[in-house]
Amino acid sequence: MDEQKPRTKWEARIQQWKKSWEMYKENKIGLVGIGFLIFFLVFALLGFVMPHIDPIYHPMTGFDPYIVSKSPPSTTHLLGTDFWGRDILSQLMSGAQIAFLIGLTAAVVAVAIGTTVGLVSGYYGGATDTLLMRTVDIVLTLPFLPLIIVVSAAVGKQSIWVLVLIIALLSWGGISRVIRSQTLSLKQRPFVEAARVAGATDARIIFRHIGPNVLPLSFLYMSFLVLGAILTEAGVSYLGLGDPTRVSWGIMLQWCRTTGSTFTWYWMLPPGLCITMMTLSFYLIGRAVDEIVNPRLRKR
Repeated sequence: MDEQKPRTKWEARIQQWKKSWEMYKENKIGLVGIGFLIFFLVFALLGFVMPHIDPIYHPMTGFDPYIVSKSPPSTTHLLGTDFWGRDILSQLMSGAQIAFLIGLTAAVVAVAIGTTVGLVSGYYGGATDTLLMRTVDIVLTLPFLPLIIVVSAAVGKQSIWVLVLIIALLSWGGISRVIRSQTLSLKQRPFVEAARVAGATDARIIFRHIGPNVLPLSFLYMSFLVLGAILTEAGVSYLGLGDPTRVSWGIMLQWCRTTGSTFTWYWMLPPGLCITMMTLSFYLIGRAVDEIVNPRLRKR
């Protein structure tokens, strides 16, 4: 029996998303990525519960009165305690929260900026295109580490939101070029000409007709931008430029280094593995989405 044809644009989009999900489920590495991601999501949510079970499990202030220094795993502290007697497992859960916060926030902002710039640049062309693309060239050449040092010094403190803002503002250049090239092709399609003849404004054509057709590419780049944002935060925090008021995986590694505990496996290994596995999950998801967006990569 033939599938019922959609009666509205929304029904057509829902059918398209369902079709994409069916293709995604056929990709085993994509399902593995989803599995890892769900694990870390549950892990992060448990981090909100731990301090309410017992104050000693607070990632920043939860000092165990019976432990004054680092200690190996035990029944009370499943992954041991750090140099100050704080629970490492609760810190890992807090790190998962920070990873989701920084990764998703920075990626969403960067994708929103890059997609908008790419759509406007590709649709209007001419002087607008030249101005926006030269701005992209400048953004792509800005050095990240010196910029975050300067901004942190100007603001007067190291804040997680400053880091999110810098990552987002330095990450949208690449996606804007890809969206621009797609827009240059899409604006020549008959459905765009039909919308223009029907009296649709430029804004409506850009965001209602062309925009939905480039969203799959935006989602693809967002998965890789989340990966990059998590790694960037970890690296910056390891160098001592992270937010010292919040526990992230990079901050944990930095504490491990500064206290001379780099060979303490139960402290050094868990945050490193978490960074690896979480970034791997977004990479696998991105690979699976790439096969949906790019038909040439699908198995025949």
